[in-house]
Amino acid sequence: MRERTEKVVREWPAECAAEVAVVVLGGAWKPAILSLLHQDGVIRFGELGRRLGDPPPRVLTRQLRELEDDGLVLRTVYPQVPPKVEYSLTELGRGALPIIDQLARWGADYAGRIDAED
Repeated sequence: MRERTEKVVREWPAECAAEVAVVVLGGAWKPAILSLLHQDGVIRFGELGRRLGDPPPRVLTRQLRELEDDGLVLRTVYPQVPPKVEYSLTELGRGALPIIDQLARWGADYAGRIDAED
């Protein structure tokens, strides 16, 4: 678990448990990463980047490492040249999918309401 996540888990009172989810799932690419991993099962770094619209590799690497450190993503490295690295969801990561789906529905509803106001 990342230090930041551990701190939030330790310090936030139970009535603010949503903050834990925001810390773990919040990030520029995390919801999209989790959704793609759910859709494809296993995916390599380069393909993941292409499917996400080519985010900066440094940013994608950081988001994946945070998801891995927090136990949502499994990173498998194959000892070959060039190195082959694959990512997949853990059981904990699969447990986050209903939240991601609900966020997507809420976001679409919100965007529709804002568009309707314009």
